[in-house]
Amino acid sequence: MRTTGGPAPPRDDFMDLRLTQDDRIAGAGKRRKPRRGAAKTKASDPGRASAKPAKKPAASALSRRKSGRKGEKPTIGRLLLRLFYWSAILAVWAGIGVVGVVVYYGMQLPAADTWAVPEREPNIRITAADGQLISDRGKMGSEAVSIDELPYYVPEAVIAIEDERFMSHWGVDPIGIVGAAIDNVMGEYGYLRGGSTLTQQVAKNLFLTPDQHIGRKIQEALLALWLEQNYSKDQILELYLNRVYFGAGIHGIDGASQRYFGKSARNLSLGEAAIMAGLLQAPSRLSPDRHPEAAAKRARVVLNQMAKLGYISDQEAAAAAIDPDRRVRTRVAGAEFYVADWVETLMQAYIGEVSEDVVVTTTIDWDLQKHAEFLLKEVVAAHGAESRFSQGAIVAMNTDGAVRAVVGGVDYQQSQFNRAVTARRQPGSAFKPFVYVTALEHGYTPDSVVEDAPFTYKGWSPENYTGRYAGPVRLRDALANSLNTVSARLAVDVGPQAVVDTALRFGISSALLAVPSIALGTQEVSLLELTAAYAPFANGGEGVIAHVITRIETADGELLYANLPRGPGQVASPEVIGEMNDMLSGAVSVGTAKKASLPGWPIAGKTGTTQSNRDAVFVGYSARMVTGIWLGNDDDTPMKGVGGGSYPAELWSAFMQRAHEGLSVADLPRGTRTPPAEVPATNDQPEARPRTLVDLFNEIFGGG
Repeated sequence: MRTTGGPAPPRDDFMDLRLTQDDRIAGAGKRRKPRRGAAKTKASDPGRASAKPAKKPAASALSRRKSGRKGEKPTIGRLLLRLFYWSAILAVWAGIGVVGVVVYYGMQLPAADTWAVPEREPNIRITAADGQLISDRGKMGSEAVSIDELPYYVPEAVIAIEDERFMSHWGVDPIGIVGAAIDNVMGEYGYLRGGSTLTQQVAKNLFLTPDQHIGRKIQEALLALWLEQNYSKDQILELYLNRVYFGAGIHGIDGASQRYFGKSARNLSLGEAAIMAGLLQAPSRLSPDRHPEAAAKRARVVLNQMAKLGYISDQEAAAAAIDPDRRVRTRVAGAEFYVADWVETLMQAYIGEVSEDVVVTTTIDWDLQKHAEFLLKEVVAAHGAESRFSQGAIVAMNTDGAVRAVVGGVDYQQSQFNRAVTARRQPGSAFKPFVYVTALEHGYTPDSVVEDAPFTYKGWSPENYTGRYAGPVRLRDALANSLNTVSARLAVDVGPQAVVDTALRFGISSALLAVPSIALGTQEVSLLELTAAYAPFANGGEGVIAHVITRIETADGELLYANLPRGPGQVASPEVIGEMNDMLSGAVSVGTAKKASLPGWPIAGKTGTTQSNRDAVFVGYSARMVTGIWLGNDDDTPMKGVGGGSYPAELWSAFMQRAHEGLSVADLPRGTRTPPAEVPATNDQPEARPRTLVDLFNEIFGGG
């Protein structure tokens, strides 16, 4: 019982922290029912008799939310909201991952402030004497051209088929990448289509390796962005056109245009431009010279795309399209490429390392070069199978050594080996003039008589080609009829070393052994050096150095090299030259070279046929030109009845008639022999030896 005004009595449950059932969170589980009698116990409590019945505590907010969701389905809005939320989360992490990968591969590139477009590999532009392009050489195989020099439709064709949004994107084209991915999934083109822009392709060609992996693609994209920031669209397109690969070992549109159409890219027609642009997809599969139908079909795709984008009209596209059934006319790699190969090997000796584009002007007469090629092909096609020969070579030069035509084989595309310059074969009797010159210088005359009969010298027994012997004969008759025993007797008499010295003096540069058999031309020489060694007979006795380069200039016109007349000087007296011309004229008029005619012109020359007809040679000359011809087989197999006086002499005649058109007739050098002055012999002073081409080369270049 409570006393008024006094303190409240202590409660037994004041510190009782235990929860009753009503204090538990609603919905936390199945509520337990109150035990029986519990209410009575509370109601009978005398301490609580005057208190109001306790209310049930309200449920918490969380219990209300949970109880409210019981059995409720989520709405579409809430699902979309959740999807957006988690997509955003994933996108953020994906972005972080992409940035990390980009940074990783970007750090493997050099610092951006060191990036620079590498210099294009220098080009060697080789032209004929009249400026006609022979070939572009160097690693690129193409001259660089400005985009302003090209017809407007050339770059437009490339843009239309390779990167139609080139002018609007910033180096990377997301639309193109997505489109390529869709096409690849759908199999739209039958091959995997890339999404790289022209700028990315330039970046790859300039800075990266061709490896295909994600890191390289990322680096390519970074470099493309850099290119777009530092170069204009025209500059990027110019870089692309001058460096992209067009097949046949050629990088650059001008070289490819020369290769496939025989013209500069500056002169391409619309149809040809479409072929060039289409070629970029697969240079080997769409080559117009090897796969003309595929090239023409692809060109139509390019033209239609150009019309679709508004570069040309539909009518222009239809007019420029090439009929797939008609073969595309392309340039064939001809014999002038033998000249280009030769010139390329000479560049180091003439100007050292080629570090910039250069233009090399040669001595080649373009018309004569092509005519010589045609004649050689014709004679092999007409008589090769029957007479068992498959190859040949031609060298033609002015009497000062300027080479006017070089044909190193029947078909350059089939074999690039130069049989005119590089190959060395036995000249046979075509070597005998140097034996006779030596004999004349040792006191013989054209009318000296020598015995034509078998003999043996130190185990060597030379024989005539025919097996017949004439007995005593004059030197002029022996040379005209190419009698081996007479030439052999002369070589033995004057000494083989004297013959070697004469040959070197006249221009033979190959190593020669001083043996008696040298009299029969058994030692190998090149057709080029043999032909050049005949030039002194045609010009009055002046030795020459065969040359094919007139001048070398930079692309800007700076002169790097100019040919100067150079030679060993007088290699034989005018009298000896005159007598040799007299005898060698007889070889053409009445001897073994009667088929080598040149109407209206005094000419001379000598045939050569080696053992078993393995080589057939004729070298002849007028006062204007010297030309050498060789026929045979690369494997040295014998021919059937082919000698120097047969097809080689006929071919020589056909070529020289064309070469002398429009030239004024001139006589061969003639000289009158005067008795030599008596010179007292001394035993303590060696005989002076005339200078040879080898001596001159050593004097010029410091050789030992």
